Amino acid sequence: MKTASTYEQYEALLPIETDGTIRIWFAMRELRFSAKGDPNAFVVPFEGEESVSRAKIITFLDNYKTVVVLSSNPLAAFAAFASQMVWVEAAGGVVESERAEVVMIRRNERWDLPKGHREAGESFAQCAAREAAEETGVKVAEVEQLLATTLHAYNLYGKWELKLTAWYSMRAVECELVPQREEGIVCAEWVPLTEVKEKIKNTFPTIRTVFDAFFK
Repeated sequence: MKTASTYEQYEALLPIETDGTIRIWFAMRELRFSAKGDPNAFVVPFEGEESVSRAKIITFLDNYKTVVVLSSNPLAAFAAFASQMVWVEAAGGVVESERAEVVMIRRNERWDLPKGHREAGESFAQCAAREAAEETGVKVAEVEQLLATTLHAYNLYGKWELKLTAWYSMRAVECELVPQREEGIVCAEWVPLTEVKEKIKNTFPTIRTVFDAFFK
């Protein structure tokens, strides 16, 4: 089992903000490691690994939308929490056509972007292109820049995983899209850029983060 202490070799990819804050999303709930408190969040002072035990943090997130682990060294606090999770790497992104349309998928009753687990020996960029093609049938012509990285956690069959996803902008040849239904994708569509903001109003925070970077 690959624990999240493995994150150290990918530290450069962690979504660390300019003030040192690191965010992990649990669907629509947020766990934040930061040197700054938040009056609108439940604050947990970092006092070693016991203060950020996975069971304790999950209980807090069951009751509060945002939990902040307060530490003068947010990365150390994150590392203590991450070491209790199984580390997973993935990639995906925004695939754009020459007609200023992007590929979006619908899964779990929300609009989303194609992404998936990175395979052995595969770069994050290669993974992004392959997963986009597999999940939507799109023909990726070029992988461009890294837009953002995100962290989200989930319980899969009783096992807590922490996933680092690298999100890229990609260029595509206009083609017919075919959703990968065995992955729970009910549709894959070319969406005009002018309609994206409406589509993502009710999507996951990680997807909004990616599009924020894309539109910049």
